[in-house]
Amino acid sequence: MTEPPRVLELGSGFSAAYAGKLLGDHGADVVKVEPPEGDTTRRRGPFPGNGNDPEQSGTFLALNLNKRGVCLDLDTEGDRAELRKLIHWADILVHNYPRLRARALGLDPVTLKAERPALVTLSITPFGNTGPYRDFVAEDIIVANAGGWANLCPRTHTDPSLPPLKVFGNQAAMMAGIAGATAALATFRDARRSGVGDYIDLSQQAYIASGLEGAIPGYAYQGVIRRRYELNPWGTFDAQDGPILMLCMEESQWERIVEFMGRPEWTELEMFANQRTRHQNYDAIIHFYQEFISGWNAFELFHAGQARRICLAPVMNFKQVASDRHLRARDGFVTVDHPETGPVEYLAPAVLTTGGRAEIRRPAPRLGEHNDEVLSNACPASHSAPESEARLPLDGVRVVDLSWVWAGPFAAMHLAHLGAEVIRCESSTRPDLYRRGGMSNPPDDMEPSLNRAGMFNQWNQGKKSVAVDLSDPRGIEIVKGFVAESDVVVQNFGTGVMARLGLGYEELKRINPRIILASISGYGQVGPYREYLAYGPALVPLTGLASVTGFIGGKPDLFGPSIPDPTAGMTAAWAVVSALDQRERTGVGDHLDISLWEATGVLAIEAWMQYAFDGTQPERMGNRDPWMAPHGCFACRGEDEWVSIACAGDAQWSDLATLIDSALVDDDRFLTLEARKRNEDALEEIVSRWTARKDRWEVTWLLQAQGVAAFPSFTTEDIVQDPHLNSRGFIERLDHPEVGRRAHVGIPWRHDRRPNGVRAPAPCLGADTDTLLSDVLGYDAARIKELRDGGVLR
Repeated sequence: MTEPPRVLELGSGFSAAYAGKLLGDHGADVVKVEPPEGDTTRRRGPFPGNGNDPEQSGTFLALNLNKRGVCLDLDTEGDRAELRKLIHWADILVHNYPRLRARALGLDPVTLKAERPALVTLSITPFGNTGPYRDFVAEDIIVANAGGWANLCPRTHTDPSLPPLKVFGNQAAMMAGIAGATAALATFRDARRSGVGDYIDLSQQAYIASGLEGAIPGYAYQGVIRRRYELNPWGTFDAQDGPILMLCMEESQWERIVEFMGRPEWTELEMFANQRTRHQNYDAIIHFYQEFISGWNAFELFHAGQARRICLAPVMNFKQVASDRHLRARDGFVTVDHPETGPVEYLAPAVLTTGGRAEIRRPAPRLGEHNDEVLSNACPASHSAPESEARLPLDGVRVVDLSWVWAGPFAAMHLAHLGAEVIRCESSTRPDLYRRGGMSNPPDDMEPSLNRAGMFNQWNQGKKSVAVDLSDPRGIEIVKGFVAESDVVVQNFGTGVMARLGLGYEELKRINPRIILASISGYGQVGPYREYLAYGPALVPLTGLASVTGFIGGKPDLFGPSIPDPTAGMTAAWAVVSALDQRERTGVGDHLDISLWEATGVLAIEAWMQYAFDGTQPERMGNRDPWMAPHGCFACRGEDEWVSIACAGDAQWSDLATLIDSALVDDDRFLTLEARKRNEDALEEIVSRWTARKDRWEVTWLLQAQGVAAFPSFTTEDIVQDPHLNSRGFIERLDHPEVGRRAHVGIPWRHDRRPNGVRAPAPCLGADTDTLLSDVLGYDAARIKELRDGGVLR
């Protein structure tokens, strides 16, 4: 029987810690190494009351559940020797050290391969360990801008003079942590088989750039550069007791909204006749929406509208999150007793399985708490001799992909990136919304078709396609045949649809007891809101994150791209890899219930812990940060040109001040962080005047040369053309049979000893039908012809 992996976590901050937490939730024995002064998140808070005890930092406590902790001074020879013992103990090493620091500690690919050939190492850095920006310093705001997210946020704002906006918290780092944990655990599965480890080089910039919805296809297929102030006929409105989002994505939803409002006369005006004209008359339609919504209580409107299949979502604060009956019914919270804080309620792990949520086996460690226990018992890991050469991590795993649009396809695509054979079952009778319609992004220079949709071709790379009509019972039987020969099913239909199709989990389990079903939905498979209509943007208000994201003095803002979709998709991919590893111990499959709401909401760690401690929540602070100043996005020379800057300490500010005006170095207003925070308006005005006269890249190179975090706010054009991302092979240009070679974002990590790169472009609809029916199901040519003639294979 296989055992859970041993994981050694090094570094500081969010990305490695979140990857380590997920591995700990999986059941791994995770040992976290901290320096004598402790992890940086011990000083970040929030703290109970008005304290500042590093043992009570909410951020540290939430990021480090299910871990043991040791304290080592890696600048001393003795503790470096202890580190080597731990490296020999571990199966997986996770770190977020900069490249040069990692090399100095002997954590580079060459040294680790020689010392521990079976070890799987995950390195998470802002830009990766290769390419022109490999040694750039960065904070989360830098990554959000470098990855193109900030330049698209907030999406529905009406003032283009406002800067790109960073979402509250360290979202980019934690999202990269989910991807890293997925790649590391998947690679460990093959390393355990083959005896061949690997070094996984994950770029946070690339991961963020991989989740920008239609922005990259819009540029690659149509030459459109999307901006954060791109308006749609939906947005956030003021109800009587608080803000609420109303979203209209399709014409049928508009008809339901009109009916719900009582068919007022204005809805008959020519200017609101279709989606295009409603978009063109945004200012007018939101006026009428506001007039209607102002007569409602937000939560009454939410439930009344949802009963009519209208997508509404109140902007919830964390008190409302904590009391929500749906989250409570789904066990979305867990109380953990820590010796320094007593019992505190935490956000529970995001994935709900047939056995419940992942168990919290231990609270976060106190500094050095397990030194004696760990260091005296760090026996070397035992590995069998290599049986064969290394393979892609999920080579030999077969996935039936019944998903569509974004979250589900994103999950299945990353399973394909990891080496799984992904069989997409779809039909021209009800094609994916991303193959058709206004969101498909067909090339400007070609007639639209189901195979020429940029959105579909982006999120379905590496898959195979079987054309099968699921409205026909014979089509359902074909799907069941694939399930019998597969390991995983991914689906994101509305809750209950799979059961109505005869493909519910109990039926799939009857067909194949080892099957793993990953169900992705807005609200989850169980709970009072399970059948509510959801799109990614409509889940952001429910998480609490919208309530703390926005410009100072302004209203709550949304995320720009529909980030809950890729976040839930990657969470599902993580859950599948975890379930595959668990299946090797239990022999049975599982049903994984992933909601966009919870997958995104669990990343609200800092804000939630403040509420959990004191019943309060952070104020909206725009691009500012409580522990850094200056910290923001500043206008540069040129139209809509911006650069992000973050000074993480007094020394970095001194270096920046020297570049601006040497007199600032001794200016009492800015000598300390506390002083800079008191005078932040004046500080930002000084920095803004300096950057306004310079090119964004000039500022970036000047500051990076001094070790100050800075980077331009990238557009989608910047991402596709970026020499760094291209040098890392992240921008893929595979030859598609109908659209040729067009840019797509690829895989955000690179293996050292396993193949890299997307293996195939997205499939044309039904391209693999005959081959897969023959090779997997054993159908002969006559049977395939009969099914095709009968309209099943279309």
